[in-house]
Amino acid sequence: MNEIILPIIIVSALGLFFGALLVFASKKLATETDETVQKIRDLLPGANCGGCGYASCDSYAAAIANDGAPVNACNVGGKQVADQIAAIMGVEAEEQKQVKAYVRCQGCAEKPEDLLDYRGVKTCGAVSAFYGGRVNCTYGCVGYGDCVAVCPFGAISIQNAIAVIEPSLCVGCLACVKTCPKGIIGTIPAEKGYAVACRNHEQGKYTRVNCSHGCIGCKKCEKVCEAGAITVEGFLASIDNDKCTLCGACAENCPVKCIKLVE
Repeated sequence: MNEIILPIIIVSALGLFFGALLVFASKKLATETDETVQKIRDLLPGANCGGCGYASCDSYAAAIANDGAPVNACNVGGKQVADQIAAIMGVEAEEQKQVKAYVRCQGCAEKPEDLLDYRGVKTCGAVSAFYGGRVNCTYGCVGYGDCVAVCPFGAISIQNAIAVIEPSLCVGCLACVKTCPKGIIGTIPAEKGYAVACRNHEQGKYTRVNCSHGCIGCKKCEKVCEAGAITVEGFLASIDNDKCTLCGACAENCPVKCIKLVE
């Protein structure tokens, strides 16, 4: 009988000893939580999207409190959160430009067939690295949804092999912008703005072969923009939303209708 009871007593005693040791160590070695960091962290949305430039909301809060990081880098929290953090830090929150993401591609509707019978890992990053893209336009959306996977707000879906962003759900964390291997996801002002729905830099005659609504670099938009908000470089138009007056002349005069107003 003692052969059974004695091991049980020994194991129980050891368990109590090590348990007490852990409790003692946790109290003895514990570091005090920085109250400022915790207050800032409580204000942040907890999306951990990386849009602020830091890996998580925790690391961003610590950077503000300890390293003087800007208080207005959280696009998800917006001006309200920036003002509250600024009050904690005793600083002024600089004006924050709210932005949303926009897909600069409408897809190659005329030739949607895949270039290759690809059977590898179906991610945009893998396909782009392996052979440039799925369809004839190597500048276009791959459509395997890397952006969908990283969007913490469910704002992106794949429709007809093209990423589509729902503006009402996008909070401007820009995780998708950083993830897209093609760089076709850009930003526009949160209220509304014009955007060029194309990233093709080929000459117009080559662009037309693969896509009837890709930018052909004709410069009509540039010529009619009185605000000087549009420039065409490398056969592709781009819009400076800081200069844009939302007159709409560029969209009206675009022969391929690749300039869109996003609200």
